[in-house]
Amino acid sequence: MSTLAVYDINHQKVKEIELNDRIFNAKVNPSLFYDVVRSHLAATRRGTAATKNRALTRGGGAKPYRQKGTGRARAGSRRSPLWRGGGTIFGPMPRDYDIPLPKKARRAALWSALSLKRQEGKLILLDGMPLEEFKTRKVLEILNRFSIEDALIVTDDKHVYLERSARNIPGIEVVRWGNLNVYDILNHEHLILLRSAVEKIEEVYGS
Repeated sequence: MSTLAVYDINHQKVKEIELNDRIFNAKVNPSLFYDVVRSHLAATRRGTAATKNRALTRGGGAKPYRQKGTGRARAGSRRSPLWRGGGTIFGPMPRDYDIPLPKKARRAALWSALSLKRQEGKLILLDGMPLEEFKTRKVLEILNRFSIEDALIVTDDKHVYLERSARNIPGIEVVRWGNLNVYDILNHEHLILLRSAVEKIEEVYGS
């Protein structure tokens, strides 16, 4: 077990807590980052793009004209891709873009991402972020004390005041610990964990 300082919103050290080395001091594996981020981005694709092939195009039940004697090329259906209004050849069809990954690989990638932020000195533990009203200015003041402009803030539970106060700040994102993922961690310069969120993360992901 190693320790890390916990600060209050005034950037004053409150205490030091022990962190699970399995989560916050794991070996950083960049190849896992590639696999997990690729899987994450693929899962966000809707996969609803579609075109009509000749089987889905309206019409074409009868032969347009007789086979011989017209001087035109033979045709058997108005739904031919060669005709205007005909079907599309090899067009996109609805599909699932998900790239499945083993649970152990996803968990190891999360450990690597958390450990990377700690090794870089970009992991900050806060004792709490109490807000009693919707005040974007107050959240900015707290972040300015830590000289932070780009950060992912992880909470233990629903914090309506914090979530709504921070959503208009460029570069700042607030997520609950259950929605923590590798893509969001790597997409921000700093990672801010509330002390209560650390306990949840270690309880669920530490085993």
